[in-house]
Formats: sequence, C-alpha cells, structure tokens
Amino acid sequence: MKAEQLFEIRFPAIPERLCLVRALVKRTVEVVGCSEDLGEKLVIAVNEACMNVIQHAYKGNDSGEIVLQILNNKSQIVFRLMDFAEPIDLDSVKPRRLDEVRPGGLGVHFIREIMDDCEMGHLEKGTGNYLEMRKKIG
Repeated sequence: MKAEQLFEIRFPAIPERLCLVRALVKRTVEVVGCSEDLGEKLVIAVNEACMNVIQHAYKGNDSGEIVLQILNNKSQIVFRLMDFAEPIDLDSVKPRRLDEVRPGGLGVHFIREIMDDCEMGHLEKGTGNYLEMRKKIG
C-alpha cells in the first residue's frame, strides 16, 4: 500500500522553530486517529530527533535546514527527517547509559522506546543525513 504524504515542511535548524513542529505533529497524529497519549509520545520522539539534528548534525550552525515529511499508510505513521549537514558517524548514534545521571543525552533512548522502527543513513553523494521513524497506528 502506498503511503499518503500528509505534510512536508522545511524549517531552519534552530530550537525556536520546534514549537511549530511540535504543534504540526500533534495535530497531524490526532487527525489520523492516534490517541492523545500516543500523540504526546510521537511529539516527544520527533522533537528529540529534530533537536539531535540541530545539536549533533549541524552542531548549532543556525544556517542549516531540516525537512520533515509525515506519511500515513493507514496501518502506520512515518516521520522522515532529512538534513543537509556533513554525514554523521552512524555508529556513534546510540543512547547513553540510563544510570549516568546528567542532563541531556536521552533523545535516542526516547525515540527507540516510542517508535516501532527507525532507520538512519546518509543522503546520496554525502549531501546530508536521514532518519525514518515508524509507528503502528489503528
């Protein structure tokens, strides 16, 4: 079954734009029938993924851009994030140990706990990175 693209949004890689992204994700998952609880979790996962792009791929360079696509194939919702930063070391993307008490560093943990499946890679010709996160719905 072909997935329906619900949205594609491009936004600057700055934390101040994430409030708009969170609102878009929240409303979109409500429309496709996600429960309020699942919707809140999906908002967290997408927000954490975007923040990781800002902090780790772009390293805080606010001239970067992020593309978010939201797709629905009736049985799952798919979130695709793309950036145009230098290709990251995919092996370095892992959650920190939970017994390390310090602020931050839990984004990958939250994403993996919330989503059913995640795939990361590099865009063609080393022009950036992508993350695709999938969650079963309905």
